Amino acid sequence: MQFNSKAPTGLMIGRFQPWHKGHRTLFEKILGKEGQVCIVVRDTQGTSDKDPFDAEAVVTNIHHDLEADYHGKYTIHVLPNITGVYYGRDVGYKVEQLKLDDEIEAISATKIRKEMGV
Repeated sequence: MQFNSKAPTGLMIGRFQPWHKGHRTLFEKILGKEGQVCIVVRDTQGTSDKDPFDAEAVVTNIHHDLEADYHGKYTIHVLPNITGVYYGRDVGYKVEQLKLDDEIEAISATKIRKEMGV
């Protein structure tokens, strides 16, 4: 199966410093709603201590986690450090926060980085 750029697609934007179970859970929820996902990695390395990984490493980690189970269901792009998403009128998509269960919401990338020693 190949990613179809014309098919309905959910957009997932983040730093993913590092990619973890919470991100995967959100990905799976978006996938269930839309059928495929475009993951956008914000290129933030070096902007703070919270961003130790370069975009290439983030992309590699995401592929490592998702490829076996979701080949063809996602694409990954690196973009500048997007800090706002704006639109001026009804443009055919929605911006929606997905609520995850408390265990997943409690996952902390800060704690994971400390455990990794970065």
